[in-house]
Amino acid sequence: MTKNTTSPLAFLSGAQAALTFLTRVPAGRALPSPAALQWAPAWFPVIGYALGFVASLVFVALDGAGHWVAAAAAIAVLALLTGAFHEDGLADTADALGGAWDREKLFVILKDSRIGSFGATALILAFLLRTAALAKLGPQAITGLLLGQTLSRMTPLLLMSTLPYVSPAANARSQPVASVRLPQLIFATCAATLVCSLLLLLGFVTMPPLLLVLALAVAAAILCGWRFYVRAGGITGDFLGATQQVTDVVILVALAASS
Repeated sequence: MTKNTTSPLAFLSGAQAALTFLTRVPAGRALPSPAALQWAPAWFPVIGYALGFVASLVFVALDGAGHWVAAAAAIAVLALLTGAFHEDGLADTADALGGAWDREKLFVILKDSRIGSFGATALILAFLLRTAALAKLGPQAITGLLLGQTLSRMTPLLLMSTLPYVSPAANARSQPVASVRLPQLIFATCAATLVCSLLLLLGFVTMPPLLLVLALAVAAAILCGWRFYVRAGGITGDFLGATQQVTDVVILVALAASS
């Protein structure tokens, strides 16, 4: 690792790079440096927590209109803030895994911007499950949004640190941030752990459901990674987006079931 990638400036610039990469929130006109992009994944759980916090405010503000209305609005705001970045990855992944019989065809489908029947079904199911789970949680939806958005930005890092990035060079838009090294992984893990600890200490969640959520989120990420490796030999940007969506669904459903 070069001196530039280990400097405090590169570390702090990684937060801006992560915000630019994961959201549509204005974060300056300057393009992130390569060193900042390398540090961007370390900040993914932090950006996820911020997104969950904003969505929580929306849920609380609209809860008087009913849990379902508040839940749908919170999910809509998340999609607006991120530009449906991860939803796009989920749709492309579902179409590719569902419609391709070989590795070459899989990458052709991933490149296609159109949404097919598998992708549309995956998007509808993810939206319904997330909305229904938040509605079921009611006032505890705040916990679901904070945990879900934080941990679902952590699980892709597990795949990024263990699996090769296999998108063709012409389509490798996520490659600059797709390789996670130990320092980035440690910082991201500490950030996610801090969020979980604060929610635990403040009484937003108790230990049994928290442990259940953590176990299921990791299991979901491992299952996704295994499937991606079997079908494609590694990960792509779309696969990482799909992993975020899948683990968010798993987290919210698990919390709703244990509430």
